[in-house]
Amino acid sequence: MISDQFGRTKVSMQVSLLSIRQAESGDLSERNRQMGGTNPYIEQAEYELPKTSYAVTFIHPDGRSTTVEVNPEKIPHGPTGLPGSLLDIAMGHGVDLEHVCGGVCACSTCHVIVKQGLETCNEGTDDEYDQLDEAPMTTLQSRLGCQCVPNGTKDIVVEIPAVNKNLVREGH
Repeated sequence: MISDQFGRTKVSMQVSLLSIRQAESGDLSERNRQMGGTNPYIEQAEYELPKTSYAVTFIHPDGRSTTVEVNPEKIPHGPTGLPGSLLDIAMGHGVDLEHVCGGVCACSTCHVIVKQGLETCNEGTDDEYDQLDEAPMTTLQSRLGCQCVPNGTKDIVVEIPAVNKNLVREGH
């Protein structure tokens, strides 16, 4: 079997190249567009999408806050994170929230702390909590933004921690 310096096999390199060509040409199948926020190798999170509008307040590392109104009819906002997740909401409203893995529960850079309204969010999976073990400054209210989906029954407040394990962005 042929592999490159990263350990990828010839078949996986061909699939990657095909995906890049499809993305560049705009020829992505519906299945490929829906893959954002999913990882076929982990337990899939169960969640309930909101039925009514609600507000999410993001507290940034510098102390300022941004409040966004979530309209359930506009979910998902994009292909990053689970539909309706805090990462999906942040990305859809221009709030900067790290997500090195693309929102598929494969890193902990989208770590957030749900200060109010945690009870309205879906239950975390073992895989999410395994990733949170790698995040600095976790609390009992810590979640991955890509996996945490509020049901919209209450407004929520989310703190974006000042540090994460994205060493490239942090200048290391």
